[in-house]
Amino acid sequence: QVQLVESGGGLVQAGGSLRLSCAASGRTFSRYAMGWFRQAPGKEREFVAAISWSGGNTYYADSVKGRFTISRDNAKNAVYLQMNTLKPEDTAVYYCAASYYRDYFESADFGSWGQGTQVTVSS
Repeated sequence: QVQLVESGGGLVQAGGSLRLSCAASGRTFSRYAMGWFRQAPGKEREFVAAISWSGGNTYYADSVKGRFTISRDNAKNAVYLQMNTLKPEDTAVYYCAASYYRDYFESADFGSWGQGTQVTVSS
């Protein structure tokens, strides 16, 4: 089992930037793909981005492609989400998640979750 703790959320104006961090402990971090998901009020949790175990492959939801960048530092057991050109519709609780596999295939592959960090984008 892996423990995940997110940080970096906050309130930002539309067009601004935030960088989310996720610190992992427990299971060998570098062996598994990692992802970011989000859940807005009244909506289901949705996939945002994922990165393979080595960082060589990255995947993005169409809604964030070109604005968000996922990265990882296996030496620090950390994964990041750089969010630029934020929009009010990006407002949500953002969750870090660890996959059972080395690469991203589908959202159901993620079995470990952090508690989330709130991102609020004002218009």
